[in-house]
Amino acid sequence: MTLIQLKYAITVAGANSMNEASRLLFISQPSLSAAIRELEDEIGVELFKRTNRGVFVTPEGEEFIGYARQVVEQYQLIETKYVSRESTKKKFSVSMQHYTFSVNAFVEMVRQFGMDEYEFAIHETKTYEVIEDVKNFKSEIGILYINDFNRKVLTKLFHQFDLGFHEILKCSIYVYMWKGHPLAKRELITLQELEEYPCLSFEQGSYNSFYFAEEVLSTYDYKRLIKVNDRATILNLMVGLNGYTLCCGIICEELNGTDFCAVRLDSDEVMSIGYLARKGMAISPLGQKYLEEIAKYRDKALR
Repeated sequence: MTLIQLKYAITVAGANSMNEASRLLFISQPSLSAAIRELEDEIGVELFKRTNRGVFVTPEGEEFIGYARQVVEQYQLIETKYVSRESTKKKFSVSMQHYTFSVNAFVEMVRQFGMDEYEFAIHETKTYEVIEDVKNFKSEIGILYINDFNRKVLTKLFHQFDLGFHEILKCSIYVYMWKGHPLAKRELITLQELEEYPCLSFEQGSYNSFYFAEEVLSTYDYKRLIKVNDRATILNLMVGLNGYTLCCGIICEELNGTDFCAVRLDSDEVMSIGYLARKGMAISPLGQKYLEEIAKYRDKALR
């Protein structure tokens, strides 16, 4: 196995076409195909499925490509520092479910480290993509929740992808809504009282199983339900339709303003919010600082 073969595999995975990848790599298509075949024979893994519509990465190939990217990126860092002697920025990336406090923790971490020497990326995305991003080294850390309902399914997936889940905080369930909502001034709300208002839920794409829902009580038979793709739209629907969503109750007014509130739901459900990381890999100083910032919200949970 050579570094050139790893670069070839990464390029093919990105292009989904041997012809396009060979063009990008400035080699002939037969030579590229032969190099990929030799790599697959050596490691005993079929990296790509060949069809008349192009090539597609296999599940085993996805994992291999993730490791390959890490090796190639580390080599490029060494080459830049010691061969071409160029200065390069350290990178940090995090993926998360839609939690404002995790975005705010990212903001504080960036402020403390600054952007002159570091390159940052943040992915607020679907549950399964959070898991895949950490698995494929796209992100060092993934932020999501587990509870009694989804624990078995997600834990099995974490084990399959060689990921570890580490709890940061536990919290009760809150109803997140606009302060102009008719129930906003209540101290406690039941699901029955919410029936006439639309429940807003984040769309999970191909993995739209109840187990991957970002909101607890996903199997409840809501009378009115609207699927949404992003947090800004949810906030707009809270105001426009008196919609609501279920959340951890931790509000960051510095990011979302003062027009929204969280009211305790009458439920014994508890969610455990934590971070995903690759097993056996140390958390970087940037990652450690990010987790420290998130841990500061622990006192606001279960209040």
